[in-house]
Amino acid sequence: MARQEILDQIEKYVKPFRITKGKDFRLKDFDPGDTCGLKMDKGEAEKLLQRGTVWVAEEQEMLYAQDRWSLLLIFQAMDAAGKDGTIKHVMSGVNPQGCQVFSFKQPSPEDLDHDFMWRYAKCLPERGRIGIFNRSYYEEVLVVRVHEEILRRQKLPSTLLSKRIWDERLADIAHFEDYLTRQGTVVLKFFLNVSRKEQKKRFMERLDKPNKHWKFSASDVHERQFWSDYMHAFEEAISATASKNAPWYVVPADNKWFTRLFVAAAIVTAVEELNLSFPKIDDKKKKELAAARAALARES
Repeated sequence: MARQEILDQIEKYVKPFRITKGKDFRLKDFDPGDTCGLKMDKGEAEKLLQRGTVWVAEEQEMLYAQDRWSLLLIFQAMDAAGKDGTIKHVMSGVNPQGCQVFSFKQPSPEDLDHDFMWRYAKCLPERGRIGIFNRSYYEEVLVVRVHEEILRRQKLPSTLLSKRIWDERLADIAHFEDYLTRQGTVVLKFFLNVSRKEQKKRFMERLDKPNKHWKFSASDVHERQFWSDYMHAFEEAISATASKNAPWYVVPADNKWFTRLFVAAAIVTAVEELNLSFPKIDDKKKKELAAARAALARES
């Protein structure tokens, strides 16, 4: 099958989950268990994912060599949705020197002395590189929105703590992403949409396996009581910040194999649109290469 035919086929699976306009977006319209009718065993899924990771690696090599574009991948989700595993598997073939991963934890005192975007802006990818945010500035309109006591620790003047703060932050984020895309950064945002039932199952698996205990925190269970609040916050965030240049992907996450295949496919289809290629050399460079070849050939 020709490369373009493969891309066209992939696009059919990716398009229904790509959100470029927030109007009328409803999270309840997306099934966390959806697999687009695909049925395959673990071995088949792994082989297909391997092909996808090779493709991602090929694109990343040209991205790095061309040194014009950068790619920012943002992953947001509830706990146990599979962010870490997806990043690990999808990016497994990428050259480490061309990729940076940042996992944002609780802000430091220095972070709290700056605006809410400061610590994230410092970690944006350079030209030619892929930057991965495992959680991101969207936490400022998700967990901070659900737990407003966090907002009170951010040292904002009291006059700025209005009822419009979430709309204002979402507008700031949308403008920031618009700015990034005009500077050559491709922004792709993935919401790994796991169901509450599947999250419970994965938590139980972590509790049942001693080698998974390190991944479990009592706070994970505590946060489940705010599930509806989080879903509302995610819906508002996606609705307010989805755009053609910085789309959201609402990724079905109840089946890990499908989640990983989908993310790889979405990255490939987006980067393919850049028409990347290795830099062409001019006549001067060609002469330098010819001279270098001749010099090496003369060596005994």
